[in-house]
Amino acid sequence: MAQIHEDVVWLKPGQVAERAGLAVSTLHYYESLGLIRSRRTAGNRREYRRDTLRVLAFIRASQRVGISLDRIKDALDQLPEEGLPTKKDWARISRQWREDLNDRIEYLTALRDRFSNCIGCGCLSLKSCPYSNPDDILGTQGQGALRFP
Repeated sequence: MAQIHEDVVWLKPGQVAERAGLAVSTLHYYESLGLIRSRRTAGNRREYRRDTLRVLAFIRASQRVGISLDRIKDALDQLPEEGLPTKKDWARISRQWREDLNDRIEYLTALRDRFSNCIGCGCLSLKSCPYSNPDDILGTQGQGALRFP
């Protein structure tokens, strides 16, 4: 584990949570997943580096576009352990996710454009519904409940 310099500004969990717009329990959860780190004071209380706020903003923005916490952790693990991540570090992560994000944008655009045809339809057709079974992909895999083992 990397050493954290003593001259770094440290914040209490309540301060970080308030500034990030999260619950303290969310900080603890993210820490248990290895997304953020804290140190313990002499009184065994957690403290977070101020730059944790930037990491939390990255996590929230990534989740907002559908990136899983596992993929976010993989990306954060690529950042330098010493010092602050640079613009170049963040750009590298962005390039890695570009194709996936473009696929999501394409899917969501198609969903938006076709969604008005579905509202109020009520057909619940697993064969022809463009949302639950686009192009009858499941029909090519045989009969029965394919999504529910």
